[in-house]
Amino acid sequence: MNSHNVKQSKIHLILEKRPFAANRFLLATCLGEEAMKERLQKVLAHACIASRRKSEAMIAAGRVTVNGNVITELGVRVDPDLDTVTVDGRPVGKPEGHVYVALNKPEGYLTTAKDDRGRRTVLDLLRKLHVRVYPVGRLDYDSEGLVFLTNDGQLAHRVMHPRHQIRKDYLVEVKGAIGREAVDSLRVGVELEDGITGRAFVEILSQDNVSSLLKVGIYEGRNRQIRRMFQAVGFRVVRLRRVRIGPLKLGSLGVGRYRMLSPKEVAALRQAVTRGS
Repeated sequence: MNSHNVKQSKIHLILEKRPFAANRFLLATCLGEEAMKERLQKVLAHACIASRRKSEAMIAAGRVTVNGNVITELGVRVDPDLDTVTVDGRPVGKPEGHVYVALNKPEGYLTTAKDDRGRRTVLDLLRKLHVRVYPVGRLDYDSEGLVFLTNDGQLAHRVMHPRHQIRKDYLVEVKGAIGREAVDSLRVGVELEDGITGRAFVEILSQDNVSSLLKVGIYEGRNRQIRRMFQAVGFRVVRLRRVRIGPLKLGSLGVGRYRMLSPKEVAALRQAVTRGS
């Protein structure tokens, strides 16, 4: 048995025989202090300060200190439990327990943590939630429906990354009766100013001479993508509602309401991003 497997066996033994005593001291004793450390940019990302790439830029700009020392080099490793990390002079809190939230966003809210112009954001709908969470991905200001929020930076990154192929489903109402030619174009990809869109699931649910209702599933997350896709085939979206993100469903959640995800839903999300790896 190699040294890595020996260490893993010791950890499992601690967790199995002394689950409540399996604290940092025991793990550090088992693995060594150095093994408890993480790269600084990873610590910032997990604390939801910024993405890893933006965290690296903050470090390079001299905005981050560790135990009072300005850090400008990438690759520095720190222990989140022992080292004091600050960004722009503000302490980075110890990682909180992970929280996973589903929100039914109304129209007229930005899917962001803050807005320099003072407009309403999805976090305004979560003021009773006394834990910091951040929206994962985007949903247009004038669109509604399912938004996933969390303080689990790693899972958030995986859900957003195109490599993991997480499909988002939308109910889309457009003006006029859409034809098969337009639907086929949407399915195979249409030319936008930022490139051809990827494959899409498109199903007509109902239509008349006034409007058409469709279900659309896409794997990308470009700005106002669905609205621009329909515009490219000659139709204007009059209502757009997201109803699903991978295995996570909007269901009967009321507009402007939120709920905590169940352990089963979190596990399904993790499994979905693992399949897409």
